[in-house]
Amino acid sequence: MQIQVSTPGLSWEAASTAARAAVRHAEGQGWKINVAVVDRGGNLMAFLRMPGAFLHSSQIAMDKAYTAASFGFRTKDWMSLVGHDEGMKLGFAVQPRLIVFGGGIPIPWEGDWIGGIGVSGASEEEDEICARAGLAALNPAGTQLSQGKQHGQDHEDHS
Repeated sequence: MQIQVSTPGLSWEAASTAARAAVRHAEGQGWKINVAVVDRGGNLMAFLRMPGAFLHSSQIAMDKAYTAASFGFRTKDWMSLVGHDEGMKLGFAVQPRLIVFGGGIPIPWEGDWIGGIGVSGASEEEDEICARAGLAALNPAGTQLSQGKQHGQDHEDHS
């Protein structure tokens, strides 16, 4: 029996870099956002709130990151991937912290995912753009960052 496992994790440097990149992008567009980065377990690793960003959006950003890290796919894709099953849709709807609109993206690593980034405060589309800017800062080489595995199946980026 194996007692210890080695699981890749998200470093504080990477979490901080992603959050700062999302805020820089929003700042350049004149948007005011909150951004959260969590590890695979949903633990908050980095959070930034721009002055003037909606206060309530702070928790929404954290919950978007948490949802993306929990499922391994974008919050925007949640309804199209599991919403067809009424039981799942109704059961998950009562779960705290579940967000099913855009702005939360998993942070992929070697065919799996190691966390999530969530942005809230602008429009759904603008939140998603800022989250992608955060991911891009973690991947300057430009390889595909938005793929991950969920329950043994590959999920493609549907953007």
